[in-house]
Amino acid sequence: MNNARSFFRDLRREVWHANVSLSQAGLVTMHSGNASGIDRERGLILIKPSGVDYETLKSDHLALVDLDGKPVKRAPDGVVSRFKPSVDALHHALLYRGDNRLGGVVHTHSNHATAFAAAGLAIPCVLTAIADEFGGEIPCAPYVDNEGDHIARAVFAHRGRGPAVLLGNHGVFAFDATPAKALKAAIMVEDVARTVWLARHLGELKPLPPPEIEKWWGRYHRAYGQR
Repeated sequence: MNNARSFFRDLRREVWHANVSLSQAGLVTMHSGNASGIDRERGLILIKPSGVDYETLKSDHLALVDLDGKPVKRAPDGVVSRFKPSVDALHHALLYRGDNRLGGVVHTHSNHATAFAAAGLAIPCVLTAIADEFGGEIPCAPYVDNEGDHIARAVFAHRGRGPAVLLGNHGVFAFDATPAKALKAAIMVEDVARTVWLARHLGELKPLPPPEIEKWWGRYHRAYGQR
């Protein structure tokens, strides 16, 4: 029981940090967007509460839902939140249900990435940084509404091997093994979207050839960092 409480406290801190970092990184305004993390063993998801500004968000405000997106009152660490979960809770839950490798999900409407989504355009793989993190273009799914499983189905239908998808006329969903990694993916999406948007004003964009994308993807995932 103590290990469960300790794990969940750590998860709570990580999910809280991911959420407040969205605001600090300029990926959200007011109370738009959200980040979540999952306790796989217990099938419980911590997610930003609906309509709460990031400046006032505390870790014990995070809402708890099950894998059906339904609210759960008491968390394994003993915290009872009085807040309703994000309206996107079901979408997060369905992404976790659809891919058991996911441990964190982030949703944003960051400006440059969402500009591509508004135009229904993928972000082409014209930078080594895109090849590193995403292994190819960052795809854009066609518009779907937010009813039922429509968003999750669109993400799964159109994602590549990288940790993010643009949703047409909507925004960004990023996902990875942990909330911290999903946050990184969301930050990277916006960073490369801004660079690509600027580059489009300078001339024609030339995507990296597939062998070069493979080279950068392989190096980044096998040799980069302290492994």
